[in-house]
Amino acid sequence: MSRGFGANDLLDCYRRGVFPMADGHDDPQLFLVDPDLRGVLPLDRFHVSKSLRKTIRSDVFDVRINTAFSRVMELCAEAAPDRPSTWINAPILNLYSALHRMGHAHSVETWLDGELVGGLYGVSIKGAFFGESMFSRVTDASKVALAHLVARLRREGYVLLDTQFVTDHLRTFGVEEIDREEFHRRLEKALLVEAQFGVAGGSDGAAGAAGWAGVDVLQEITQTS
Repeated sequence: MSRGFGANDLLDCYRRGVFPMADGHDDPQLFLVDPDLRGVLPLDRFHVSKSLRKTIRSDVFDVRINTAFSRVMELCAEAAPDRPSTWINAPILNLYSALHRMGHAHSVETWLDGELVGGLYGVSIKGAFFGESMFSRVTDASKVALAHLVARLRREGYVLLDTQFVTDHLRTFGVEEIDREEFHRRLEKALLVEAQFGVAGGSDGAAGAAGWAGVDVLQEITQTS
């Protein structure tokens, strides 16, 4: 990709249904991906296990929005026992940090005793949210962040949550695999929807607490339309 590729170019890529990756954390190059098969999480069919419901209801984690975006990305980029290498390199860190400053990239964070122990980040455009990566240092930390994300998206009228790919882990939440053509059809419709990530939960999109108790999150993600 060109060295002149910037944040606005990245937004255009998302609008076209493609996203950047790198071969490895230390690889300085990026390439664009438009998979034959795409993972999506239907917002009206998010699956929450009994044990996760209990954790969410307990409010053991302090869930915050956009208070540590760069740190969330850095932790997502770190190697882990089940993930010896990641595709998040320096150019990706810089590009998404720019999107965050523009109000298009957001983090949902789980904190425990003042320590950032889990979270996720992604890109928001109109009625579509593109999940990028998540990390967890404590059991259920990233799962709780995902539940809060889904609740937020549902409340604000989002219609598409893109997970890019499908893994066995993501399938446990209800992630489905669709072909490229179907994804682009759904994306086209989502881009006609006016949705604003920062409105839900009493936050204006600036850094702050998520503003939702666990019981409210559960009510939002389990109610049917």
